[in-house]
Amino acid sequence: MTQLPSSQLNSPGTSLKCHTGTSRPFSIETLLLAILCLPISLSCHAVELFDTVQIHGFASQSMFISSGNNMFGPSISNPNFDFTELGINGSWLALPNLRLSMQILSRRDGGTNNATPVIDFGLLDYNIDLNSDYRLGIRAGRVRQPYGLYNDTRDVAFTRPSILLPQSIYYEGTRDFTISADGLLVYAEIQKPWGNLNLELFGGYARTDNKDTQYSFLFQNSYGTLNSDPSFVGRLSYESYNKSLRLALSGVYTSMSYKKNPTYDTMPSGNISYDAIVLSGQYNTEDWTFTSEYSYDFFTHSDSGYPYDFKLTGESYYFQAAYRFAPKWELMARYDAYYPNTNDENGLAFQASGQGPAYSQFAKYWVTGLRYDITPWMMVRAEYNYVNGTALLPPQGFLNPQTGNPDYSSTVQYWSMFGFLVSFRF
Repeated sequence: MTQLPSSQLNSPGTSLKCHTGTSRPFSIETLLLAILCLPISLSCHAVELFDTVQIHGFASQSMFISSGNNMFGPSISNPNFDFTELGINGSWLALPNLRLSMQILSRRDGGTNNATPVIDFGLLDYNIDLNSDYRLGIRAGRVRQPYGLYNDTRDVAFTRPSILLPQSIYYEGTRDFTISADGLLVYAEIQKPWGNLNLELFGGYARTDNKDTQYSFLFQNSYGTLNSDPSFVGRLSYESYNKSLRLALSGVYTSMSYKKNPTYDTMPSGNISYDAIVLSGQYNTEDWTFTSEYSYDFFTHSDSGYPYDFKLTGESYYFQAAYRFAPKWELMARYDAYYPNTNDENGLAFQASGQGPAYSQFAKYWVTGLRYDITPWMMVRAEYNYVNGTALLPPQGFLNPQTGNPDYSSTVQYWSMFGFLVSFRF
């Protein structure tokens, strides 16, 4: 799900500051060291405690250095190591058709996520094979939301096409809101010689109890409560028999209600809805992978009163190519674009209204990167981003002004970013 408009309200610099806690460098580094050392003794295999139990894990450390705007902490002309991802997951095949799975995730991102472990997903998965071609199933609990090509495994660096996924579709500010939710998912699979067809339908409640999500939807620090109403996500996907072609159509309907804290909040209570339609396509050859996704969004604030109520339609898309020019090497290039308001794509009307600079209403990324797989369980990446606009700056910088981007006046339109990542898995 994409980033939302930078603001239809006041500049983030005028909002109240919130306490986000402090990171715990000793504990997170100790845990990182333990997980990084684990694959050395395990080779690249999962831990199999019993025939029916498996445990997997991953650890990634990123470094960013940028010009003009901070990313995940103080990164302007300064190497920043505040983006860390650690995860461990396990599954138990309790019955031939029943599997229990859970993942514990620890993230540090220079803002509100300070490495506190959370349950990223935890579910029961029951399926029935009707015959060799048809299967039906149901998942209950905190499940991965069926969205786009990469959302299901976006936290594992080995499955991503870059250090960060294309932000126009997989925005970091709404990661917790997008990646998993509490509810029920039903699915059906058809396997034929012409390919595999999958239908997944989810209904439940989104994860809205985190500051990144609240800022992304409310555009300012808040002390109130953002609650999810029943939300629905669906995906119809196709994969050819030889896996050369992948196509998907995803749909999202989410509804939330905000209840203000009368003592501190300047944002009034109200209702928020976010809907999206996403088209995804990927074509694979032995050496090349071409990927593109397009999203058309509908975003509404209501029942809050002027000037907080509005309706917007936005669009976002990317085009990406990856070339495997040697057995362990991959070169990637991508163009990524996001416009939160299709009626004001250049942001001039937004600027004329006095709400902020025009460049805060769009983002255009040119990205090139290089991946090297040192071993099957160890991978490094290096990437360069040239960016026009700030609509996709993650909210961590505004939520933690001491180390980020305090307000719009502290940002610049044209900026660049270099990133480096090392990742392990078992």
